Amino acid sequence: MDMTHDIAIIGAGPVGGALTCALAAGGKRVLLVDRAALPPMEHPDFDGRAYAIAAGSRRLLEAAGLWDALPFPPCAIRQIAVTDGKPGRPASPLRLDFDAADVGDEAFGWIIEARGLRIAINRRLHALEGVTLRAPAEAVVTRTADGVRIAVGGEVFAAQLVVAADGRGSALRGQAGIPVTRIPYRQSAVVCAIAHELPHEGVALEHFLPGGPFAQLPMSATEDYAHLSAIVFTDATGVVERLGELDDARFTAEVEKRLGGHLGGIKLIGKRWTYPLSAMHAARYTAERLVLVGDSAHGIHPIAGQGLNLGLRDALALLELCGPAGDCGAPALLAAYQAARRPANLAMLAATDALDRLFSTGNPAVRLARDLGLAAVNRMPRLKRRFMLAAMGR
Repeated sequence: MDMTHDIAIIGAGPVGGALTCALAAGGKRVLLVDRAALPPMEHPDFDGRAYAIAAGSRRLLEAAGLWDALPFPPCAIRQIAVTDGKPGRPASPLRLDFDAADVGDEAFGWIIEARGLRIAINRRLHALEGVTLRAPAEAVVTRTADGVRIAVGGEVFAAQLVVAADGRGSALRGQAGIPVTRIPYRQSAVVCAIAHELPHEGVALEHFLPGGPFAQLPMSATEDYAHLSAIVFTDATGVVERLGELDDARFTAEVEKRLGGHLGGIKLIGKRWTYPLSAMHAARYTAERLVLVGDSAHGIHPIAGQGLNLGLRDALALLELCGPAGDCGAPALLAAYQAARRPANLAMLAATDALDRLFSTGNPAVRLARDLGLAAVNRMPRLKRRFMLAAMGR
């Protein structure tokens, strides 16, 4: 089979798009196919959605030429405050505080606008010579021991490897017969953005509540608002459905109950988004001439904001393996990829699942125990350092 491309990637979301750019920037010939047209993915107006990019994941965006191409400046997370409480009540005085300065000069991570990453990816895809882009289009993939055949409309392409970046419902994963384990949470996430009266000073808040964690993530200023933050919180699906029916004023009051008053007065901006939550993990990440990355391989609770970061680290691992490889679909390379990523992702799934079960409860005895635990960790510099390095993806 004559290879027209080194790698075919199905799915042009943040992980598939960034991986395509990174591979092409490194000299690989990449075919990228997505069922949706890419320009409509760009939302011209601020819509409240943002990504937390850990320091370790930034390497993939830099390799892809995307970091410096972001149209809206990232906001560094310099400190993280972890607190516990109940809506409408002051947080427990027993808390955990992290400061990135304690482990070096680098930030824990950065908050970037979702629309900004999409715009940067789309521009970069069209600028790189090594990319063949087909979107909107359907791909019919046939894998053999010798290579991969990809039929797109009347065109036929060939590659050494096909990458499934086509999301949790991955058709490629299903075609390969790879089973998945799913964990329902009976929770939904609410995502929005707020303007606030006082500066956030680069501090992110993770506030644990009985219904689920509440996160306030610092964002960069815009022309219209000097102080901005992204809000991500989870609660029982029924509660979230009721919140979705509230007008902006009453919804903002619900955010204030969970946030507290440390940022002064707040105003809802952009849109509100809700997502049902569940976790999933693929039984394996590879099949003949196939690898899974991002949401096609795993999905976790957003309690630690690590979902996209895991996908970007999948892409980085594959980039590092494929860079010097003569055959990106060789069995040894696929085995190395699975060994590098599956245990790490499974460990993160287990950790986020355990955290959600521990903190998403109003049981007074459990709450006291976890508050004492937070306070104890706050007094253990070595353990705090380990947590901080993990948050940075190092």
